[in-house]
This record gives sequence, C-alpha cells and structure tokens, in this order.
Amino acid sequence: MSTPGEAIGEEAAVPSSPPRGKRGTYAKGQARRQQIVEEALVVFARSGFDAGSLRAIARGVGLTPAGVLHHFSSKEELFVEVLRQRDERIRAAVGDPAEHTLIEQSADVVAYNQRAPRGLSALYTTVAADAIDPAHPAHAEFVDRYRDSAASAERIIAAGQAAGEIRTDVDPAYAGRLISAVMDGLQQQFLLDEGVDMVALFDEFVRGYLRPL
Repeated sequence: MSTPGEAIGEEAAVPSSPPRGKRGTYAKGQARRQQIVEEALVVFARSGFDAGSLRAIARGVGLTPAGVLHHFSSKEELFVEVLRQRDERIRAAVGDPAEHTLIEQSADVVAYNQRAPRGLSALYTTVAADAIDPAHPAHAEFVDRYRDSAASAERIIAAGQAAGEIRTDVDPAYAGRLISAVMDGLQQQFLLDEGVDMVALFDEFVRGYLRPL
C-alpha cells in the first residue's frame, strides 16, 4: 500500500481554485474512479480477487498501483465497490423480488445475465468460487447473500403457495435455496459454453418444479 506522499505524487492535488474549478476537479476524479472500477471488474472477472493484482488494474488505466490507491484506500475497498456496482446494474435492469413476482424477477435476472457483458457474470462466478475460503474478503458477504436471498425467497414462495401460484407440495425453504442454485449453475455452464440457453432451461425448471400441476 502506498504512503500518502506516494499517492499524492501519482495524481497531485490541484491548487486552490474558484468553486467552478473545484467542481471540475471533483468530476474528473469521479470519472477516473469509475474508470478504475471498470478495469477492476475486467481483472477480477478474469483472475479472481487474489490473483487480480492492483498492478494489472493500474496498467489498464495508465496509472501505477499508488495512483489507484489515491482513489481507493485498499484493494479490498475497490473490490467491494466493483461488487456493489454489479448488483446495482442488475437491480436497475430487473428490480427487486416481491410477493407474486419472485419467479418473474428471477427469470429476468437469468435473461439479463445471458445478454449482459460477459465480465459481469464471470466476476460473480469467479468470486463466488474464491469466496469459499473463509479468509477471502468476500466470504462473509457471500454467506450472508445466499442466506438472506433464501430467507426472502422462502417467505415469497409461501405467499405464492397461499395464492395458488406455486405448487403446495414444494418446501419453501428448500425451494428458496434451489432457485439460486439453479441460477448459479446455469450461469456457470453458460460461461463455459455460450450455446447453453439459460432462459429456456430456467423456464423448464420453473414449469417442472414450481408451477402448479
């Protein structure tokens, strides 16, 4: 990690200037920060967190590692921001699951992942595999992510059963876990072979397992 002097030396602070100049400097800094995030997404998706180096990210945006650390305090902070933006992109595209819409929203996520830039899907799949290591910086986040997703899905599935939208012989707790398991498994197969039609296969899962007979 760089010292404060090294970071400032990479992208020197702009001397005091009128408010308009300060706004311009801020906007330039935000643009550079976003450029770093986009490059980090590519590097982490290709190599994972541990092997994806700050040096590789810095090289992709024309900086040194110290320059990257001028915008992010650590590799971990940069990584968290990459994941946050990935989630925001999906949420903006398909929305959040709610009562009576869980199956449709899940199908929309599958469709989005099939048409979205490959790096977004590869990032999630690579990092999720790396995160099985308890020492990985995203381990706790992924444990909580799957647990919370399953708990939310369980409640929505139970409500769907009461409304006659989902088969009553399905255990909501099991189904809550299985939905994400199927989605993740299809995504991994698609990344290995783009001929895999995730949308059609997820529709078949829903038809055979969740929809009333």
